[in-house]
Amino acid sequence: MPRQVLDHAQAPPRTIGNNAIDRFFRISERGSDFGREIRGGFATFFTMAYILVLNPIILGGAEDKYGHHLSHTQLATATALVACVMTVIMGVGGNLPLALAAGLGLNAVVAFQIAPQMSWDDAMGLVVLEGLIISLLVVTGLREAVMHAIPQPLKQAISVGIGLFIAFIGFIDAGFVTRIPGDTGSVPVQLGAHGELTGWPVLIFCVGVLLTIALMSRGLKGAILISIVATTTLAILINEIADIKPQAWGLTVPDVPDDIVASPDFGLVGDFSLFGAWDEVGALTLVLIIFTLILSDFFDTMGTVVGVSNEAGLLDHQGKVPNLGRVLLIDGVAAAAGGAASASSNTSYIESAAGVGEGARTGFASVVTGGLFGLALFLTPLATVVPAQAAAPALIAVGFLLMSQVRHIAWDNMEIAIPAFLTVSVMPFTYSITNGIGAGFVSYVVIKTVMGKAREVHWLLWGTALLFVGYFAIDPIEQLLT
Repeated sequence: MPRQVLDHAQAPPRTIGNNAIDRFFRISERGSDFGREIRGGFATFFTMAYILVLNPIILGGAEDKYGHHLSHTQLATATALVACVMTVIMGVGGNLPLALAAGLGLNAVVAFQIAPQMSWDDAMGLVVLEGLIISLLVVTGLREAVMHAIPQPLKQAISVGIGLFIAFIGFIDAGFVTRIPGDTGSVPVQLGAHGELTGWPVLIFCVGVLLTIALMSRGLKGAILISIVATTTLAILINEIADIKPQAWGLTVPDVPDDIVASPDFGLVGDFSLFGAWDEVGALTLVLIIFTLILSDFFDTMGTVVGVSNEAGLLDHQGKVPNLGRVLLIDGVAAAAGGAASASSNTSYIESAAGVGEGARTGFASVVTGGLFGLALFLTPLATVVPAQAAAPALIAVGFLLMSQVRHIAWDNMEIAIPAFLTVSVMPFTYSITNGIGAGFVSYVVIKTVMGKAREVHWLLWGTALLFVGYFAIDPIEQLLT
């Protein structure tokens, strides 16, 4: 069970650290010690290290408008680099046991929504713009205003929809679900390649899913990472003894690399174009893309920061997070840094709660986690061994975790249930996070209006809904204007 917020009567006695590091991070003052902080840092790293595998697979498995793919090796380096630097900055600057890395869901938006409309460097430039705008909103205090404009159930529905979308991507990447080629008279997707599960790679995926959910059910820390390692090992063994065509695995074949340790490849760092996307798509589409990134980053971060701080007993008697402004600013800078390194937007990770569960209470644990990501920079060859069939089970698991938000939505209230349902369902069914958010916002405004409650809708939500109306009706609007 989550820990209750400590009141003044329950709080451990405030003590002064006996060395400079202890005093700087307020380790003893918060009732912790170096042993707990180090264990917490390791726990957080091992529960989120799967991103070193998944981010290259998600981004590297997609292609941009011109058919270009990003290098898995370079993506692994970029992912580890930004996670290392920004997590250490969060530890030193925010003094919270909070780690950052490329955001799942956010990278899906970049890979499957943005990149197909433009080049990779233009897409990453939009991520940089998103991070800069978030940072500006933090500085001006507008971030909280936007937060209040979106009803909480719609925020939760967005998380649920992204969860289903990520799980759907996992099923497709593994070959568990495939499109029926040239068959327009039947259902658009099917089980396996021919209506049934065939081949060793799909079996690897099924074993990985069962192992992942078994370990998660047992509450084992690092369940996702353990499953990826174990399933990859099994895939390597089967690939050695069975007659499997390389293309059956997809982009990554599970072969043992010649070298485990290698020099980091920083080829993608700085490979972005800040305003190149303006020449690729219309202004309205750009606004909606950037808004989608901001929206996802906003609410994931706010929920994570409050949740982890509450778990650590760090909220004050008013429920406020210590150093919140500084923490949100660092998170915004991390989004921009992720785009600048082509690693996609970086954000705070809820897996940081694993470190809190090991006793972490300060930013020193984040420094430890960041240091481990730095060490991972030199182990990138290992990331290129993991096939999609071994990593995709993690997408199913993350989809489940995001799906759990559905229990907070009032399904007996039609005014919010219908927009929430449209948000959740349209995302996977149209393979578009943007479409799901738009469907939810527009339907919410329409329902509130016909119910005579238009004044209950925040003006920011009105403006956003109108933008989405233009987005959905872009073709007839263009015909009218030409």
